[in-house]
This record gives sequence, C-alpha cells and structure tokens, in this order.
Amino acid sequence: MEELLTRLIALMRRTVFPEYLGQEDRALDLMRIRNVVRNISDDKKADAFMERIPEISRLLHTDVEAIAENDPAVEDRTEVVLCYPSIRVMLHYRTAHELLLLEIPVAPRLLTEMAHSATGIDIHPGAQIGEYFAIDHGTGVVIGATSIIGNHVMLYQGVTLGAKNFKYDSDGRPIDLPRHPVLEDNVTVYANTTILGRVTIGHDTVVGGNVWLTHDVPPRSRILQSRATEQPLFADGAGI
Repeated sequence: MEELLTRLIALMRRTVFPEYLGQEDRALDLMRIRNVVRNISDDKKADAFMERIPEISRLLHTDVEAIAENDPAVEDRTEVVLCYPSIRVMLHYRTAHELLLLEIPVAPRLLTEMAHSATGIDIHPGAQIGEYFAIDHGTGVVIGATSIIGNHVMLYQGVTLGAKNFKYDSDGRPIDLPRHPVLEDNVTVYANTTILGRVTIGHDTVVGGNVWLTHDVPPRSRILQSRATEQPLFADGAGI
C-alpha cells in the first residue's frame, strides 16, 4: 500500500500545483488518482474523493499564501511549494483527511506517518484544520486526532496539541472522545509550547514559546512564560 500512496501523493502534488510543477496531461493524472483510490477502496469512494480534489487544492493554496504572508524569508510562492515542509505535510494531511472521511482504513494514517517521517511533523488525519494554516520550521510539531484548528492559525516548531488524560471503558480500553485542544481563528503559538486537553484557545490569541497550557484562554489573549530567574555567576566550578 505504501507504494500506491507514494504514487497518489506525487499525482496529487502535480494536480494541485500545476502552476509551480508543470503537468503534461491533467486528465490522465486525474484518471490515475482515481485508479489509486479505487485500488485501496472501491469505485464509489474513488468517485467521492475525486469530487473533493478542487477543495483540497483550494485549501492547499491558502496554506501557501499563509506561509508567504508570514515569513519574510520567502521570495516567491514556488519556493514555498518546493521547499517548505509545512506544504509537504499539509498535502499529505489534507489528502489523508478526505480519505478518512470516506472511511477508508489504514491509508489515511499511513499517509500522515509518511509525512511525519519526512518532515518531523506529526498530524493525525482526524484533526480538523481550517484554511490559511502555516507551520514555520515545523520539526517536532504534534497535532492530535481530535484537535480543531480554525482559519489563519500559525504554529512554530515543537508545538504539541495533545491530550491531558484519557477515559477508559469497563474493559480498561481508552475511549475515543474529544481530548485535544481547539484553536480558534487567528491564533499564533510559538516554539516548544505544549497545549493539552480539550481546552479552547480563543480567537486572535498569541501564545508565547515554552508555555505549558492546560486551561481555556479567552479571545485576544497574550500568554507568556514566566521570566527567567537570574543567578550570580558560578564560581569554583559550582553547578546549578
């Protein structure tokens, strides 16, 4: 299956970004995409996935714009599409998310794990992510399965949107309940911050770096870590 999914992503990338990558025969590529999806599911689900390709393309183009608008190092959109790990992982995620909605087993998770291995960014295909989403640098980002992310959200490297705890059934097995954060529109989370549990980060909020957050945050907040404590210089080889 991994070989089929590698082919699917290559075809999707060319179909979504023909203006940057070139595409000799769009109709042929679309036919090949349908064949791959049919091979991992059935005709009905393959047709349903094909209907979602324009929306996948639209969302990915908003992701490109989000990076280009927020990173002054970007010189043109081609650089974003070809070089930025955020776009690579989002192509995998947005494709995988649609396959998951169609209840195609295994393939969605395998797609996101392929991107995880390549980029260091771990996004579960069950997460819900809005438009104009950007990850800067990206290594170490984790987005859990029941996370909900609004529009115009930006995450920096090392951010974790995780679960604080689990509920178990009578047999001791964890129950799949909403357990990851909700980030509303226009939220920015800086590097190495951890947000755990089903908490809501209100719109237009900025969460600084190295913050541990397990509670709701109202809209338009600024959450910063405590100031570092200054100590006298070490003497005679003394350590902390």
